[in-house]
Amino acid sequence: MNINAQRGETAMVVEPPPKEKLKRGLMARHITMIAIGGAIGTGLFVASGASISTAGPGGATLSYLLIGIMVYFIMTSLGEMATFFPVSGSFETYATRFVDPALGFALGWNYWFSWIITIPTELAAADIVMKYWFPNSSDIMWSALFLGLLFALNYLSARAYGEAEFWFAGVKVVTCVVFIIVGVLVILGIIGGHPVGLENWHRGDAPFVGGFLGILAIFMIAGFSFQGTEIVGLAAGESKDPQKNVPKAINAVFWRILLFYIGAIIIISWLIPYTDPNLLNSSVNNVAVSPFTLVFERAGFALAASVMNVVILTSVLSCGNSSMYGAARMLYGLAVDGKAPKIFTKVNSRGVPIYSLYLATVFGAVAFLASIYGNSLYTWLLNATGMCGFITWVGIAVCHYRFRKAYILQGRDLKDLKYRAKWFPFGPIFAFILCMIVMLGQNYGAFTGSSIDWHGVVVAYIGIPLFLACWIGYKIVKKTKIVALKDADFNITYDAD
Repeated sequence: MNINAQRGETAMVVEPPPKEKLKRGLMARHITMIAIGGAIGTGLFVASGASISTAGPGGATLSYLLIGIMVYFIMTSLGEMATFFPVSGSFETYATRFVDPALGFALGWNYWFSWIITIPTELAAADIVMKYWFPNSSDIMWSALFLGLLFALNYLSARAYGEAEFWFAGVKVVTCVVFIIVGVLVILGIIGGHPVGLENWHRGDAPFVGGFLGILAIFMIAGFSFQGTEIVGLAAGESKDPQKNVPKAINAVFWRILLFYIGAIIIISWLIPYTDPNLLNSSVNNVAVSPFTLVFERAGFALAASVMNVVILTSVLSCGNSSMYGAARMLYGLAVDGKAPKIFTKVNSRGVPIYSLYLATVFGAVAFLASIYGNSLYTWLLNATGMCGFITWVGIAVCHYRFRKAYILQGRDLKDLKYRAKWFPFGPIFAFILCMIVMLGQNYGAFTGSSIDWHGVVVAYIGIPLFLACWIGYKIVKKTKIVALKDADFNITYDAD
């Protein structure tokens, strides 16, 4: 029996058999770094240059600030639910309980699919990074080695995944801190001998290049950069003390991420004009012109490119590590809720959903081979995932709105919540609206020409009809209904010990 939050009433805790339980091996430092690591990656180290080039220093800063605030509200919404219901199914389970089982089905498989397709992307990126040092090495060799490494880290235990993520994210955090310190010293003239003025913020059309449309164009890039933070919701299901660790991670992560992103973008735009062609040429393939590399070189660090290559490699492995973990845990959550075959609820003695991990590895390998030998097919699969992160965030906002409404309607006291999201209902509503604007405006250019670019429309928006097909299809087949707020299920179910 478990004492539920509802007015001191007693509620039966539904638990799977002990042999099918996950293990609560993730500590507070793991949860915090998992959230930070999910947000800081190549989107900051590489793509930030293109953002500044497109929208100018002011436009890029404003775009990342607004998306950062939106992500904060998403994370606080998720944090409130994950603290109350720390389960690996996370928002799939919340959607099933508080909105509609069909939405839970669609959100869960949407999220699983996005991580599965991300795995080969990271493997290919890791291969490119290694070719910086070993230009004549095999294309498949490095990718196969890294896939084996990612599988091993996740096969050992949730703690092994968390420990690896802690160190991967640690490298990225240290890089950001050093970059901001060095950048400030260069701006002040302590490094370089003379202070740097604000001329780059007034050059040409700066600070806001392209006006509102320029800012809108960067919303999508900024959103992609922050995607992955929501994996902390899945990790809550294996946290040692979720009611303490999840709120701590949510509160700490927002300010750190915002500092790293906004601080880095301000420094880059202060030292490098938005008209510099290198900002557009920056990529994993060409780390020598990464904005981070350019700033470090300006400060006199001769090995900047090699150092940034190491940092980008850790970013790639971090994302791949999280991709494997997220795919395995979401499939496990779907299976527990009866939305995937029960075989995927099988957990080994170390608390790892082993068959879910096997499937993630196999699909990741097949998708990687498709990216090499069937590039057109893989490109379409990749296009289909473009909206997945934003769809997930919209789902989290909707789930939290109904969670809180049902909680109050059923006579529960908000003071009993171990973590309560601030600014409700503004937070989830703001996040929902901004997510919808970003999603619908992803490729507005396809509609502004003399004729509609239908290929561009399909490439940009194919993820939306696929998601709706999953939602509506499951609803028709299973005849599900929207959950009435008075019937929302608050009985606490644990799937880990």
